[in-house]
Amino acid sequence: MPKTIHELDAVTIDQIAAGEVVERPAGAVKELVENAIDAGATMITIEIEDGGIGMLRVTDNGEGIEASQVRKAFLRHATSKIETISDLFSLHSLGFRGEALSSIAAVSRVEMITRTKEALTGVRYCIEGGREMSFEEVGAPEGTTIVARNLFYNTPAREKFLKKPQTEAMHVADLAEHLAIAHPEISFRFISNHTDRFHTSGSGDLKENIYRIFGRDIAASILPIDGEEGGLHLTGYLGKPAINRASRSHELFFVNGRFVRDRMLSAALEEGYRAYLMQHKFPFAVLNVSLPPDQVDVNVHPTKMEVRFGNSFAVSGTLTRIVADTLSGSEMIPDALLDEKSDRELGYDYAERNAVQRFSVPAVAEPFETGLFQEANERADPYTEASFEETKHKDQSQLLAFGLSGKPIVMSDHAADTDPQEGEIPRILSDAARPEYRILGQLFDTYWVIACRDKLLLLDQHAAHEKVNYEKMMKRYHEHETISQMIDPPVIVSLTPAEEEMLTRHAAVFRKLGFEIEAFGARSVAIRGIPLDLYGAADERTFFLEILDELSENTLPDRDPVAVTQRIASMACKASVKGNTRMTIEEVSSLLDQMMTLENPYHCPHGRPTLIIMSRYEIDKRFKRVVD
Repeated sequence: MPKTIHELDAVTIDQIAAGEVVERPAGAVKELVENAIDAGATMITIEIEDGGIGMLRVTDNGEGIEASQVRKAFLRHATSKIETISDLFSLHSLGFRGEALSSIAAVSRVEMITRTKEALTGVRYCIEGGREMSFEEVGAPEGTTIVARNLFYNTPAREKFLKKPQTEAMHVADLAEHLAIAHPEISFRFISNHTDRFHTSGSGDLKENIYRIFGRDIAASILPIDGEEGGLHLTGYLGKPAINRASRSHELFFVNGRFVRDRMLSAALEEGYRAYLMQHKFPFAVLNVSLPPDQVDVNVHPTKMEVRFGNSFAVSGTLTRIVADTLSGSEMIPDALLDEKSDRELGYDYAERNAVQRFSVPAVAEPFETGLFQEANERADPYTEASFEETKHKDQSQLLAFGLSGKPIVMSDHAADTDPQEGEIPRILSDAARPEYRILGQLFDTYWVIACRDKLLLLDQHAAHEKVNYEKMMKRYHEHETISQMIDPPVIVSLTPAEEEMLTRHAAVFRKLGFEIEAFGARSVAIRGIPLDLYGAADERTFFLEILDELSENTLPDRDPVAVTQRIASMACKASVKGNTRMTIEEVSSLLDQMMTLENPYHCPHGRPTLIIMSRYEIDKRFKRVVD
């Protein structure tokens, strides 16, 4: 029997659409906050209860919505951001689909209170499941507050896929952090179950927000990045290798002010960090990518968490180059006692000036509507005027817990490289400092103790020698000067059809590395020569097959194949002096001279540090000669 085609009613259509835009409470919060930002808000408060499932509220001090436009704002595809499809290619706002309010209202009980600057009174509008419940004139401050209660109350099929309130709260917290990082010029406050989680000042200082959200150790180990090429402007902060992470959760990308997740951007960032990353480690980074709107498509997914670039190869290559140049321009010697250094040693200046105005209690967008209309709404609410005063005191306590002491933070971009007694440290690994090196001796047959000025260095002899060998081998590889060592008898290797095809495709790579390879019957080859640096240091057959396997993986454009650099790194490792090996002072002195010529002497090819450093100030402090 033929099936009947049904025309869905408006309520069902809205609920289906809502599932695309609002998958969980965090999705609703994102849409509401982006609308607040587009409305010019400088203060935004995000509050949730039960992970946002029971209640979520976003309050802002933006321009508000005119009374005549309030109902229209809740219609599907009604927006003030665009008029025609061509506007998408010159878009500067965060929200533009016109689906946010209609989607949230379709699956929850929504209350909006809003007033424009010009209006004497505001509007209170209630809508449940897409149906208008009330529309009334009320007194209200300028801005907008939107409360959504009982998310998915009328769509149980979607509600059952929500996680536990703690999990949903975690997703909202992550989102709130990303929004605060993306907009340091806006004061954000996040409250979960009546507890302040964080509060930013809106001072415009991105590093201050990183300090408030991620903590002192991360804020002390980041480098500013600012580069421009081909219309792409990259700003933000890069983490030093000492704070590399075990996952990509701290790779934060913002494209034209919008937080996005993008594999290509992650791959380009990690390529720029290639010399500083150990295996299975990932960088900390907060990067703002600014592009002309016509070069990026933000209309890829209803949640706007994905973007598409007009020329992804160009964006990738540019990002990698700027990141690599920024890292190579900074001295990357890890501090031996970073975790135990005080804020004073890290360079945070708690100046008294402007303390009250800037940080004593940052300005907030107060959830005003529940205090003013508690009786009218016949709804109990924790935010009376008295309780808000208590919340401000709690907020002050939170600031104290962060180490802010109610005073402004004046943060140097080179805080971790600054000695409180001396100012900025000149480069230790430099030709100018080399004559001041005093090699004191070898420790545990692996490390060398070196004094320079008022610093004590510990050098890992294997990591340092490995890096010297690696850059030497890479230079020969690029200049086609790799030397081969002939072997007799040759090593015979049988290949699978896929391996045979891969060898044919990348024959030039093997020649550049120093392999001499000839055909030897059906699907077999004879390796008659290997790189000189590899001779006697590794199993030639295994090494050859490892390169062949890894060359099959995708690589980024305009860069050396990852397999090649990894194999050269392995060659350098095998050809280097090992730990637990005696070296003479003359050999170490020569090694130090060679390190001065390197592009990146601070990390071995696998990302391990070659040196760590300790200042005299830190040693004096340990012996109680200096007391904070």
